[in-house]
Amino acid sequence: MESSEISAKGRRRYQLKERARRQEETRRRITEAALELHRTVGPARTTVMDVARRAGVGRMTVYNHFPTDAELIQACSGHWAAEHPLPDIGAWTAVDDPDERLSRALSELYGWYRQGADMMGNVLRDAPLVPALGAVMDARWWPAVDAMVQALAAGRATDAGRAERVRAALRVALDLGTWRALTRSGLDDREAAVLAAGFVASAEAAPISGASASRPATGGSS
Repeated sequence: MESSEISAKGRRRYQLKERARRQEETRRRITEAALELHRTVGPARTTVMDVARRAGVGRMTVYNHFPTDAELIQACSGHWAAEHPLPDIGAWTAVDDPDERLSRALSELYGWYRQGADMMGNVLRDAPLVPALGAVMDARWWPAVDAMVQALAAGRATDAGRAERVRAALRVALDLGTWRALTRSGLDDREAAVLAAGFVASAEAAPISGASASRPATGGSS
């Protein structure tokens, strides 16, 4: 093989690699542009034209890389999750004491919320309005919440009534809205976690039959 042929093949390989690199860079810019818009205005208010403008590309370039809303949202979700990994639920389950486990879990989750509250708030708000986003939340977020509840309910109430109440209280404690309400009231993340953990413990300890169980009987004569 002549040296000119080898040189031509080398140039072609370089050109193909360079083209793939540019394509990947463009895809990354589009994804990051969409993510920033999702964080600031929300997925439901983000348009392809807005994404293209922010990424510095044409509208058709966005469609070339992401032909559907679902593909762009999937890319955004994966990119954001990689940069903001959820706390390790498996590490929580390694803590035997349920109260210590809950305190650790809420402290870690509330710290995670603080880092991504703008994005999570917009995503939770807009998921019912954007089918592709709703599908991502159904596949990723809500199963994660279910896994958190299961991990944190272990070792707590065993009777059916209290167990159901504990799971309900855990969902409240784990909710972004709970963290927001507590911290907007002036609590820091640690204080908010302590208060929310106390709420779960109270839900577990309260009498299952309610106040009527301790009310003395009335009527009749002595």
